[in-house]
Amino acid sequence: MRGTSQLAWVAPLALLCALPVLAHHSFSAEFDAAKTVTLRGVVSKVDWINPHIFIYVDVKDDAGNVVNWNVELASPNVLLRQGWTRDSLKTGDLVTVEGAHAKDGSNMANAQRVTLADGRRVFAGSSGGDAVGSAIRKEGAQEGTKEK
Repeated sequence: MRGTSQLAWVAPLALLCALPVLAHHSFSAEFDAAKTVTLRGVVSKVDWINPHIFIYVDVKDDAGNVVNWNVELASPNVLLRQGWTRDSLKTGDLVTVEGAHAKDGSNMANAQRVTLADGRRVFAGSSGGDAVGSAIRKEGAQEGTKEK
């Protein structure tokens, strides 16, 4: 009887602990490393949260309309180890983001590199690893790279 009652509260607790792991996604499930984007725009929001930092960048499209892009970076811990602080990117900062476009074609990207207005390039800790970096280096601004 005692074992059954312990199982009754341990099983739901184990499920609750597993939820963050289940919510986390793999890079290849959401992004296409071969479909790179270069975004130039103004940071409209920074979410410094786990499991990833997100920045939102207002980018002008071909028609001159402002389109908001959701850009995923690494975890706060990874970026802190790379020298980032909460003040590294602020609302209003002009940035260029290079990374992988979302597979579904939405205005979402996984950043490989962020270039600040002063020209400093900072590693964004892409969960796509070197696959994205290799695609960016190989394609540059050539065909196959979407530039906004």
